Amino acid sequence: MSKEFNPAPRDKHADDPKHAVQADKEQRKLEKGLEDTFPASDPVSETQPKPSKD
Repeated sequence: MSKEFNPAPRDKHADDPKHAVQADKEQRKLEKGLEDTFPASDPVSETQPKPSKD
């Protein structure tokens, strides 16, 4: 028996917090890459190298 009363049972369908944090970071990267695209028909890929400045 637990030491503290918790009226809310554990949600077995909830996202894993560590996985959710990683997914949020990836989503923010993608959104940042899409900020200046128009009309977002050609999304920026995170895997593409940065353009070189010659």
